[in-house]
Amino acid sequence: MTKVRGIRGATTAEANTREAILAAAKELMEALIEANDIDPDDVASAIFTTTADLNAEFPAAAARLMGWTHVALMGAREVDVPDAPKRCIRVLIHINTDKSARELQNIYLHGAGDLRSRGTGDI
Repeated sequence: MTKVRGIRGATTAEANTREAILAAAKELMEALIEANDIDPDDVASAIFTTTADLNAEFPAAAARLMGWTHVALMGAREVDVPDAPKRCIRVLIHINTDKSARELQNIYLHGAGDLRSRGTGDI
């Protein structure tokens, strides 16, 4: 039975520039797509967040440039937690799938790998 499941990912951008944000978001999306065999037709929506120090571009623009033209995308500002990774981009993809939650792979790249060791589990 197909269910809606969430797949998480996070990365950091090298700088607060359009090019750096799009490159980081694209790299993250490509890793999530490959690891989970994502077909855009199975995606219900995706929510992107950025830390306050990234405002030169919407990370969701990378998904649009990759052909996700009919997927509902949204952007938001991440909670400003002290000592959290800087220039961080996160995404939560809602996908229609027959896979179990355990079969899905969350991806954390670059400085975002620290999120897993903050004592809060997979955020």
